[in-house]
Amino acid sequence: MTNRQPAVSGPGWVEHVIWWQIYPLGFVGAYPADPAPGPDEHRLRRVADWLDYVIELGASGLALGPVFASSTHGYDTVDHYCIDPRLGSDEDFDHLVAEAGRRGVRILLDGVFNHVGADFPRYREALAGGDHQWFLPRGGGFATFEGHDGLITLNHANPEVVDYTVEVMTHWLDRGAHGWRLDAAYAVPDRFWAQVLPRVRERHPQAWFVGEVIHGDYQGRVHDARFDSVTQYELWKAIWSSLNDANFHELDWALTRHDEFLDTFVPLTFIGNHDVTRIASRLTDPAHVEHALVLLLTTGGTPSVYAGDEVGYRGLKEERFGGDDAVRPEFGGPFDGVGEHGRQLFRTHQHLIGLRRRHPWLHTARTTALQVSNTGYVYAARHGDHTLVVALNIDDTPLQVSLPKFGIGRAEVVAGSGAPPAETVTETAVPPNGWLILAPR
Repeated sequence: MTNRQPAVSGPGWVEHVIWWQIYPLGFVGAYPADPAPGPDEHRLRRVADWLDYVIELGASGLALGPVFASSTHGYDTVDHYCIDPRLGSDEDFDHLVAEAGRRGVRILLDGVFNHVGADFPRYREALAGGDHQWFLPRGGGFATFEGHDGLITLNHANPEVVDYTVEVMTHWLDRGAHGWRLDAAYAVPDRFWAQVLPRVRERHPQAWFVGEVIHGDYQGRVHDARFDSVTQYELWKAIWSSLNDANFHELDWALTRHDEFLDTFVPLTFIGNHDVTRIASRLTDPAHVEHALVLLLTTGGTPSVYAGDEVGYRGLKEERFGGDDAVRPEFGGPFDGVGEHGRQLFRTHQHLIGLRRRHPWLHTARTTALQVSNTGYVYAARHGDHTLVVALNIDDTPLQVSLPKFGIGRAEVVAGSGAPPAETVTETAVPPNGWLILAPR
């Protein structure tokens, strides 16, 4: 366990936020598209039309993928101050912010500051023999991000790049955003963020900053870079892997690590996002999607639901050109093409998100394993005097749970697969491939 203290304390509103994440270019059918739509189509306004759905789901924040001018998928930015013309205009962004604000929905932007697109004006100037100090020289050319020729790495040691990033981030916070997801933050020196973020916080102390970090020293990155949070890929992997492999010992180890992270920061938790295979496709048994969701919403963290996962969308990410398209589809109307299974999964999301919002202490709850086997996992989520007991069963036979064994006299069943409503029990059985959530009384 680390002795590091939190580098920063996040704004209070984050305790209550549950993000619904979208990839805007795909969501509105702007990429891939031939021909590409123009700004006169105002496609970003289609996102605003989904805000009532966000509220119906129970979410309270809209996490946007890239919305700034780019050449292809949004992560090859050419103008950080301009809304991508395929999405619309500045006025369309203002409309989205206003409609979200009217409903109390927060907005999180996706900031790509590790690299820029090949059509970024300063890069074109550098190629023509002009000032090249914004970019890193490599092999007679300039460094690229993970070998992608169209993604040109910025020189993060250049004070002008620091100033530029501060001004871009502040500009959009001024325009009504509430925070930033920092793309590929793991590839950027921590000292760069440590120069940028305090300056942005001076002007927007209530803004929230989450770095995309895949693996490594999460606590060290948060401390040194001055992030509020990072993406919790360790827990994401352990959730689907333990369910597929029938190995809840892996999950228990990951949750022990997760509790250590919570000593210094609150991670962004998820079971799906725009960069990974959808959870309904990742899991071998579709019945276990609910188990993954229960874990997301009963453990500490700031939860994010990837649009479509709440109704059982499927999609496989592939390592090839266009390999992300299947997990970044265009959306029609709510529930278009969604059968009864998808609608039931939506209702389960509603119920569990509602439970999460009624128990905001879960934001920083620690978990304690009460009973662990390969196919059964019972844990307590606790914060102060508050406790919920969660029982997961991925076996084909019932899982017996005796509360007195855990020092708990009685508990009310508050949610579960096949659970009787509001039943108070001392002994219970979790149905085959089922789950229960109990509140001690």
